[in-house]
Amino acid sequence: MSLSSARTRALAGAIVASGMVATGLIVSPSTMLGAVDSLTADPLLFGLLVVGLYLVRPLLAWPTTPLAVVVGYGFGAAVGLPIALLGVVVTVLPVFVAARWLTADDAEPTRRTRDIPPESEDGDGGLLERAGDTVARYYETAGPLRGVTASRLAPIPSDIATCAAAVSGVSLRRFVVGTVIGELPWTTAAVVVGASAATITSSGLGELGVAFSLVCAAAAVFLLAGPAYRAIRTESRPGTDEAENATRSADS
Repeated sequence: MSLSSARTRALAGAIVASGMVATGLIVSPSTMLGAVDSLTADPLLFGLLVVGLYLVRPLLAWPTTPLAVVVGYGFGAAVGLPIALLGVVVTVLPVFVAARWLTADDAEPTRRTRDIPPESEDGDGGLLERAGDTVARYYETAGPLRGVTASRLAPIPSDIATCAAAVSGVSLRRFVVGTVIGELPWTTAAVVVGASAATITSSGLGELGVAFSLVCAAAAVFLLAGPAYRAIRTESRPGTDEAENATRSADS
């Protein structure tokens, strides 16, 4: 596919994403969750509602936490946790596949030009290329599984983390495993909050949100500390590290 065709496809994706965000702002989670209380008495209808909410979530750009609260409210903590984790995986897969498809033709050129200085880049699309290069370097430094896990732990929008993993060539298996590990603390907290709530709300973790976000952010930083240190050390002493690697290879 030609470069112009790839850019047209990416532009179409950006327009669709903007429409999704706008729709999500109009149709908020609180609007859709108003009928949850009346359906909890019927497990079948409530289960269908949960499935529907997870399936439409990517189209409305909703966060995943309010849906985990709903699951906890209707199914309790023990049963709700695996259901909510499965729901997270199911709801991020369409975004991952779409982002991979939209950027498939741009992935190889980005890898080939990763080491080209910014001044030699074209002005057209330079910002997107630099953003892609930054994301690619992040995953090169952290590794696919660690990178996905840390991005899920960090308090950033779920779909942004998903798109970053998709455009960086992270395999589907590592993406799913990293998503489950990284989303586990968030999903557990949301399900517990939902299970203990007297009335369902879309406020997520409520007052616990700020403190819990800081804890998860600290966990993400801790997870990335080792790779970041090694990357800085390699850049500061490239000759020494190459010699050490050669020595280790010879010894092995």
